[in-house]
Amino acid sequence: MDFIAGLSEWGYIGLFIAGFLAGSILPFSSEVVLGLLLYAGYNEWGCLASATAGNWLGGVTCYYIGRLGKVEWIEKYLRIKKSSLDKTQKFLQGKGALMAFFVFLPAGGDLIIVTLGLMRANVLITNLSMLAGKFLRYYCVAKGIDFFM
Repeated sequence: MDFIAGLSEWGYIGLFIAGFLAGSILPFSSEVVLGLLLYAGYNEWGCLASATAGNWLGGVTCYYIGRLGKVEWIEKYLRIKKSSLDKTQKFLQGKGALMAFFVFLPAGGDLIIVTLGLMRANVLITNLSMLAGKFLRYYCVAKGIDFFM
């Protein structure tokens, strides 16, 4: 919790870092940092931009790790089993890069984006879909926090 509080002291940059960590394969809660900054009176749109940009770039990193196509590396460093990649690839087959919208989901989002990279899904559509999904998630979280403040 000290690390999260420390990131919130860095303001928008800390939120960007928290978003990046959460958007990559690391389990991290950037929503806590977002909530702390909103509670401290930071600009809502500045927070949304910072969190979304960091989270999106974390997802882009995962996409390109998948795009490298080294399943051994994915298994070793990302701890994603080949069987999970195969199941997700079978599920995504024919659905296209628009499925990147759902990368914001806490369970399976990383698996989706790594698999889309492995499948060499359209870079532009994948990134735009992922950006829209991540922004919408942070927007809903911010509005929920705003509701309770």
